[in-house]
Amino acid sequence: MAIEIRMLRAGDEATLARVADEVFDNPVDPDLTRQFLADPRHHIAVAIDDGLVVGFASGLDYVHPDKPAELWINEVGVAPSHQRQGLGRRVMKALFAEGRAKGCGTAWVLTDRSNTAARALYIALDGDEGVDEGPADAIVGYDFDLENG
Repeated sequence: MAIEIRMLRAGDEATLARVADEVFDNPVDPDLTRQFLADPRHHIAVAIDDGLVVGFASGLDYVHPDKPAELWINEVGVAPSHQRQGLGRRVMKALFAEGRAKGCGTAWVLTDRSNTAARALYIALDGDEGVDEGPADAIVGYDFDLENG
């Protein structure tokens, strides 16, 4: 069976009742899931393999009084059993499409400089790496052009 990528919406809470180990940092909480999915600015794309969530990317679209809408990528996770199959890229692309639909011209994410897997993913998605200075455990940012990407 092919792995399905889809955006979750309010009413899709049951989808996050079956999640593979090590996809999220902590167990999924049903009350927090309801709150997250009820907020129209919160977005989560999931990868589903035979009814089991094996990957996700979550984000938040926001506006600021002096800046156009942006998509902040909060987190990306893929079960170890499903890594290196392009799922991180696929859920990120679904999240980018959602950001575009919400009027976001850019997206951005932060990661630890030592997180080579995340950095490789963001570079593969044509992320523009921010200033890479400081200690070895410094944070690195990536920007994505959603209007032209």
